[in-house]
Amino acid sequence: MFYFFIWGCCIISDKTRINDKIKGKEFRIISFDGEQLGIMSAEQALDLAISKGYDLVEIAPGATPPVCKIMDYNKYKYEQTRKLKEAKKNQKQIVVKEIKVTARIDSHDLETKLNQVTKFLEKENKVKVTLVLFGREKMNNSLGVDTLDEIAEKFTETAEVEKKYADKQKHLILSPKKK
Repeated sequence: MFYFFIWGCCIISDKTRINDKIKGKEFRIISFDGEQLGIMSAEQALDLAISKGYDLVEIAPGATPPVCKIMDYNKYKYEQTRKLKEAKKNQKQIVVKEIKVTARIDSHDLETKLNQVTKFLEKENKVKVTLVLFGREKMNNSLGVDTLDEIAEKFTETAEVEKKYADKQKHLILSPKKK
């Protein structure tokens, strides 16, 4: 965000024009209370805004005549940034956790991995289960695909399963079911 200060006039973005930067002859003016003051010339509106100690801000440039509001522009921008921060705070970020399994994984090791997957799903994270094949396992990959199918079968009730068995990478994505 760039700030340019020119004798009581500041432009914060190219979209919003204030004070002397507003182009036009007549405007529909709204007071800082929200009351409509009617249609005025540019000079009258700017004089009224400056006399009250506020800025003249163009709200709807496409309207005929353009709509301008008398307000404290710095306070308005501050409130807008606060609203954006609050909205960002309330957003939920999707986290993808990855667990790698091999074709020759032992049953106890598989149970441990499945317990991790259930913990991740309870925290409402997505889980990517990747199959890692070594050496000659790549030639006979059906054992590894069976392991992935077994994992997918265990989580069909608690998660949505998306299988992706491409040529080189084989994985499945588990996302928690929406309530």
